[in-house]
Amino acid sequence: MAQAIEEWYKQMPVITRSYLTAAVAITIGCSLEIISPYHLYLNPKLVVKHYQFWRLITNFLYFRKMDLDFMFHMFFLARYCKLLEENTFRGRTADFFYMLLFGASVLTGIVLIGGMIPYLSASFARIIFLSNSLTFMMVYVWSKQNPFIHMSFLGLFTFTAAYLPWGMIAGHAYYFLEDVYPRMTGRRPLKTPSLIKALFADEDVVVAQPENVRFAPPPAEELHRD
Repeated sequence: MAQAIEEWYKQMPVITRSYLTAAVAITIGCSLEIISPYHLYLNPKLVVKHYQFWRLITNFLYFRKMDLDFMFHMFFLARYCKLLEENTFRGRTADFFYMLLFGASVLTGIVLIGGMIPYLSASFARIIFLSNSLTFMMVYVWSKQNPFIHMSFLGLFTFTAAYLPWGMIAGHAYYFLEDVYPRMTGRRPLKTPSLIKALFADEDVVVAQPENVRFAPPPAEELHRD
């Protein structure tokens, strides 16, 4: 059993493995009171006035207490982050990292801007960890890339619904700018910077497509066939 888990862990692509490891380590550290969540949460004043820039990263790594909600998000992180990195972004590790960077920036911007809007600032001030939202963003991007694959959670899991809209906003922003807008205009505004590409040495990938596999939606006559 332990060997199977070790092999599963080693076979994860680098970004997924790194993110999952950091998230589990920090959440366990907080549960054991080795790390204090007060040193991790997003606080714009501490970031700007006290130069605590690490909060811009750590707030995406802490998933609060170790409970069923934590296991739910670890499942999403391990599954859909891995699927994106191995399939949609296969051989494009830098592009996948840039997608996460873009999503994290959008989510952080939403909280910062929302905190400056009268009558809404109090609500946004309560959003101090964006790890759940980034997870939902990855699920949303994956679902847009794979619209005809059925998803099921078996009705066993519950999660904090308040975080879902922000993840969807960030995910849809990325999907539109990376997939829809380039097809409309021929321009790609989210082209990964050369600096980020230089951090990841991707190998050329040759994908053999099996015969008789249909990735497009079924014809209309099949949808209406009795």
